[in-house]
Amino acid sequence: MRRTIYIGGSAATFVCLSLILSVPDFGAVISGKDADPIDTVLKSAFGGLGAKVVLCVVLISFTSCALSLQAAASRLIYSYGRDDMIVGSKFLKHFDQKRHVPPYALLTAVVIPALLIIGSLISSDALTKLVSFGSVGVYIGFQMVVLAALRARLKGWQPTGKYKLGRWGLPVNIGALVYGVAAIVDLAWPREPYKPWYDDYIIAILSVTIVGLGVVYLVFTRAHQNSDAPHNDAIPAR
Repeated sequence: MRRTIYIGGSAATFVCLSLILSVPDFGAVISGKDADPIDTVLKSAFGGLGAKVVLCVVLISFTSCALSLQAAASRLIYSYGRDDMIVGSKFLKHFDQKRHVPPYALLTAVVIPALLIIGSLISSDALTKLVSFGSVGVYIGFQMVVLAALRARLKGWQPTGKYKLGRWGLPVNIGALVYGVAAIVDLAWPREPYKPWYDDYIIAILSVTIVGLGVVYLVFTRAHQNSDAPHNDAIPAR
């Protein structure tokens, strides 16, 4: 985990700084005359053909990320189906022993995003909103874990394993929660007052709606009680 953070962070920082330092005309970028400075940088540095090669490399990396997210989503859907905690559990919990994948969960992880992309064709700006909400959704999901970890720490939980922060654990946990909540607020903050209010607040509206639907589903179906997985076991008994 640490090597991934160090190497990935260093590589991303190096690429960002390289692109910034390679901008031929900052005035054109600031004024909006150069609306696509990345394309300008690539073409000026590598030429037309070289820029396409670089974009192919970027496309491969994006495809790799999409496949990893698809795999993660399918396994999450499968785990909910396995414990009968989601609609369609009868199909979603099926596992193909020959191919070693949950086929219906995998198909669901493909079909739903595809339908959203097709639906986004109705509005030219819909895909941007979906991507923006996806970014907020990731932060919300992570902060649920960070909040749970902080609650467990305050109740006496002591992490075990090789990766431990010792006395720095609590302040780092608090800092992570503060940063994550601030990022959620920043991403959902309305920035286009000239648009209708529902467009300006669309990310916040989508976040509240989806989280609210999840809470309603949880309260009325009590689906979480169908699982026999241990819970609250990180906190030592008094």
